[in-house]
Amino acid sequence: MELSVIILTHNEEANLPTSLSSLKKLEAEIFIIDSGSSDRTVEIAKEYNCQVFNHPWENYAQQLNWGLKNLPITTPWIMRLDADERLTPELVAEIKEKLPLTPKNVGGYQMKRRVFFMGRWIRHGGYYPTWLLRIWRNGIGICEQRWMDEHIILSEGKIIDLQNDIIDENQKGLSFWVNKHNSYADREVKDMLAMEKAEENQQNILDNSQTSQASQRRWVKKNLYVKSPLFFRVFIYWLLRYTVGLGFLDGIEGMMFHFLQGFWYRFLVDAKIYELKHQSRLTQ
Repeated sequence: MELSVIILTHNEEANLPTSLSSLKKLEAEIFIIDSGSSDRTVEIAKEYNCQVFNHPWENYAQQLNWGLKNLPITTPWIMRLDADERLTPELVAEIKEKLPLTPKNVGGYQMKRRVFFMGRWIRHGGYYPTWLLRIWRNGIGICEQRWMDEHIILSEGKIIDLQNDIIDENQKGLSFWVNKHNSYADREVKDMLAMEKAEENQQNILDNSQTSQASQRRWVKKNLYVKSPLFFRVFIYWLLRYTVGLGFLDGIEGMMFHFLQGFWYRFLVDAKIYELKHQSRLTQ
């Protein structure tokens, strides 16, 4: 066995069967780190012969790093997968073919994420292709300590591309999506304020030698977006994404997604930042 897959879960009975079914032909060892699910998540994981571990949730990075340190992983490669993600059959075949033949100077593989919203593939607005480092050699990868938008950092080796996709499609509906992004906004505020004050943890993808789409986007966010005026930056970002980025070509579902994720969510983050700064001024 070449590969172990780590999936973090909390009440994922709606998503987990699809995710685990996509991994069957990969013949990987699957580790579930659950943070107190009250639905059938753990039962489903055991039905698929996954190894299930429980650990209280702090944030994604700390949960994943706990797993990397404590899970009994013995395979030479590790893969990170979210419970609402699945592998295409083409990606499964590509991984099985290429992983055993990987040159020694390669430390990890990145692949494209294909996001679906209300059943529609979001292909425009800068959302596809999004390249993510998801497979790396055991012992050389760690998740950077951030509240949001965390990525794997490698201590050695170069990163090469796989040609096929991960599909990201949450099955929990729009109300869940909105509530989740409200929670994301609270975490995003912490990272944005840290960027403003240049207080980011030293363990950061920007400080690492690996060059990727993720590091490029982080640089733009840190050096351009964060330094732009509150609320104004949200409108400009959404406008560029929907027009120059051709987001309008994604149809009705795309219009909803780009507005909710590209405007409403980012506006909510700025509103929460404004609230914190306003309260701080009142207490001075």
